[in-house]
Amino acid sequence: MNPRFSVVIPAFNAESTLARAIESVRAQSWPAHEIIVVDDGSTDDTADVARHFGDAVRLIGQRNSGVSVARNAGAAAATGDWLAFLDADDWYAPDRLRLHAAWIAEDATLDCLTGDYEYRDADGALLGTSMAQHESGRMMQAKAAGAAQVVMETPAELAAFVADHFGDTHTLSVPRARFVELGGYPTGFKVCEDVHFLTRLVARSRRIGVICRSLGVYVIHGGSATRRNPVAAQRENVRTLSDLVRLAGHFPTPVRQGVASRMVSARYNLGCALSKNGQRVAAIRAVLPSLLARPGWKSLRNVLSMLKG
Repeated sequence: MNPRFSVVIPAFNAESTLARAIESVRAQSWPAHEIIVVDDGSTDDTADVARHFGDAVRLIGQRNSGVSVARNAGAAAATGDWLAFLDADDWYAPDRLRLHAAWIAEDATLDCLTGDYEYRDADGALLGTSMAQHESGRMMQAKAAGAAQVVMETPAELAAFVADHFGDTHTLSVPRARFVELGGYPTGFKVCEDVHFLTRLVARSRRIGVICRSLGVYVIHGGSATRRNPVAAQRENVRTLSDLVRLAGHFPTPVRQGVASRMVSARYNLGCALSKNGQRVAAIRAVLPSLLARPGWKSLRNVLSMLKG
């Protein structure tokens, strides 16, 4: 059976980019079943931009509650059997839905699908591609050996994907029923909420389809929250992952290992942010839990690097 995609676009003060995002969905070679824009309490003309598309877009309004609540609201209103997401400042490649839909129609055993994407700056300049910049992506590219699609299914592949995933929210396709079953995106977290959901999804998946072609564009903003206040962003990252660690006892071993590895990296990144801010003692305290939880050369090296500043 051919899948019907509901594309959910959360938007907050996105009047300058939302039309481009919507147009990229309308231009798909495999038409979306519906496009749902969730206006997350914008104070600009975001809602008017969505209304300009008439019946082609379903507009949902809510008071400002964050991206997770907005995505969940869109998913709750969706009538398609598959969900795809797109942030208002990013856009889809023309075949993004078709490449996933055709594979889903051929192989009903796929639990979810993801794929490669491009990083571009605010001026549109290409900065790189996701799979090439992540170990898990390079692993899958090697396995694909030039093929356009490859299945992620071995314990090593799943562990690497959770530890350092290459597919972002806008390349993920997930059955709506599974999304609802998992409870959607977690609320109460400002950073890494996508990783939280993706990890729980992987924990319930055996076969994940990977398209080794760019499915869209992720725009890197110089003024993003992560760059404006890296210490606060990395603290929030660790807080979100701490909740995943709490849940990880119920995950399959490869996923649990991936979560542990991701936490080590998160604590190291927090330590680096603190060290660059002149807070060396706090930096050491940030990485010490990794040494206690996972004694070994990598964790010890992280502590030593904080001591050396």
